Amino acid sequence: MSATVIIPCAHCDSLNRVPQERLADTPKCGVCNKTVLSVKPIDLTAASFAKQIKGDMPVLVDVWAGWCGPCRQFAPTFAQAAEQLQGQCRFAKIDSEAEQGLAGQLNVRSIPSLILFKNGKEIARQNGAMALPKLLFWLNKHGI
Repeated sequence: MSATVIIPCAHCDSLNRVPQERLADTPKCGVCNKTVLSVKPIDLTAASFAKQIKGDMPVLVDVWAGWCGPCRQFAPTFAQAAEQLQGQCRFAKIDSEAEQGLAGQLNVRSIPSLILFKNGKEIARQNGAMALPKLLFWLNKHGI
């Protein structure tokens, strides 16, 4: 019997049980029939946040704002990491302007802020933008 991973759908937030060996096969959601994993970072809101951080696969959340220069410069790096680590880690973004309450709930004091979650719990946090090699090294240090 193969090991399964529980992953929230990137589109409808439903939890899906996916065999580990099928993660690279673009698994479909059992509820909405869309792709469970997104190649691009997904946008989180107060309504979707708690559902999206659940599951066995870690999720890296970038808390950013449109007016923040370092945030805008870091966005392509974050998207590159999402592509490189697809099937190992999920990537999501929270617009701190649109979701001020959620940013406050997460105790975000500076942006960009990166928060790594696994099984609904924060396991690491990093403030400030990073180059791709440094980001990948940081994630590797935390088991990704």
